[in-house]
Amino acid sequence: MQWREAIIGIAVVILGAWWIAGGGILRWVGMAVVLGGAVLIYTGVQRARFRSGKGGPGVVTVDEGQISYFGPLSGGVVAISDLAMVVLDPTQTPPVWLLQQPRQTDLAIPVNAEGSDQLFDAFAKLPDMRTEHMLSSLKADAAQPVVIWAKPVTRLH
Repeated sequence: MQWREAIIGIAVVILGAWWIAGGGILRWVGMAVVLGGAVLIYTGVQRARFRSGKGGPGVVTVDEGQISYFGPLSGGVVAISDLAMVVLDPTQTPPVWLLQQPRQTDLAIPVNAEGSDQLFDAFAKLPDMRTEHMLSSLKADAAQPVVIWAKPVTRLH
């Protein structure tokens, strides 16, 4: 299930290639389907790299611009628009996402909490988010917390 989007993308590419081979008007439709399948494969590989398993403590939900985490010992809600910083802390067991917002306590979400794969889409919407940096940080053996994203500073003239 970790690679489900990529596998579906491969099936879509095969279908498009079959239509291209058939010729006629389906050739043009097949080219569009192959392109769509390639995009699905690319995003599917990224999502698969983000998933860190299941069975961790707590449950994550992302709904209407808010990230909610409810765990056995802590929890909270953060509006995505209020995020100031996203930090990956690999020093904890399991590693956690630290979501920071002004004048609030940091929200710590284990990377393997139930529903934590929803965070990929929430983080991808952040301005200037470097997805590859986030994915490589998840797989690295860092010895200290890593800043994944920080809200861009706006200057007043």
